[in-house]
Amino acid sequence: MKEVTADSFTSLYLPRKSMCARTFYRKSKAQDSFSMQSGFIHSAFHIMPIGNLSRSKILFLHGFLGSGSDWIPVAEQLEPEYCSMLMDLPGHGETVISAEEDPETFFSVTVDAIADELNRKGYAPCYLAGYSMGGRIALALLLRYPELFEKAVIVSASPGLATAEERSERKSNDEGIARKIERNFDDFIEAWYDQPLFATLKIHPLFREIESRRKQSSPKALAASLRLLGSGCQPSFWHDLKENRVPVRFFVGEKDVKFVEIGRQMVNLCPYSALEYFPGCGHTLHFENRELFIDRMKEFFNTHKKQT
Repeated sequence: MKEVTADSFTSLYLPRKSMCARTFYRKSKAQDSFSMQSGFIHSAFHIMPIGNLSRSKILFLHGFLGSGSDWIPVAEQLEPEYCSMLMDLPGHGETVISAEEDPETFFSVTVDAIADELNRKGYAPCYLAGYSMGGRIALALLLRYPELFEKAVIVSASPGLATAEERSERKSNDEGIARKIERNFDDFIEAWYDQPLFATLKIHPLFREIESRRKQSSPKALAASLRLLGSGCQPSFWHDLKENRVPVRFFVGEKDVKFVEIGRQMVNLCPYSALEYFPGCGHTLHFENRELFIDRMKEFFNTHKKQT
C-alpha cells in the first residue's frame, strides 16, 4: 500500500521495538522532567501538568515546530475533569536534543522513554492525544504499549511511508529542509506556512500568534529533530494497525485532502477505530476549531470503553 503524504514532517511510522542502547532516566530537581540516555548522549523531556494529578490524565504530544504549550488552551478547558500532561518533544520547547544521536534508533528510544516515564510515575493507564509529528509518536506508543492507554485521538497523522524507496527519498528531502532551517529560519517559517497544507490556518485569527511563537524556537534544535525524528528514518507500520485493540479516533480536517485519504485507509485496517471529519478545517484542526476538537475528544473519552 503506498502512503499518501503531504509534507516532509507529517508522515508517520510506527517503529518495531529495536535492539537499541539501554535507556536510563534521571529525575530533574528543577522541573517535571526526566533524562533519557542512549550511549553517551542524553536529553531531558520537559512535561507541564495542568490540572489535579488525582484526576484522569491525558498525555498531549504536539507537532513539528510546536511545544507542549500549544495545548494550554485545550488543557485549561479540560481542567475540571482531567489532568493534562503537556510534553515538549525532542528539539522543541524546553526539551533538548543532540545531533549526535543515532537516527536509526532515536525514534524508538524516544517512544520507549515516554512509556517508561508513564510507568515510573504511575500515570498509566491514561488517555493519549497527538498531532502530526506528535501523532506519529502517539500512534507508535499506542501500538507498542497498548496496556498504557485507555483511548487515543490521533490528529492529522499516518502510519508512515510504505517502501524503502519512499523513505530514502524523504530522508534526502528532509536533509535539504533541515539545511534551510539552519541557513535562514525566518524565510523557512514563511515558506513552511505557505504550503497548501496550512491554507486554512493562515486565514485564522490565531495565525500571527502561532507564527510568532514558532520563530522563538531554536533552528539548530529543530533541524536536529527533523534529522532524527523525520519520517525518512522510520519504517512503515501500516501492517501493525490490524493488531490494535485500543479504541482510537483519527481526526482529520475536511479540507486536508491527503490526510482524509490516509485516514480512510487506516480505519479500514485498524480495529476499534473510526475516522472523524472537521468541517471547514485543514491540517491544524485543533487550532482552527478548538471548541469542536475539545467537544469531540471529551465525548469519545467519556463514553467509549477500552476493549479487552
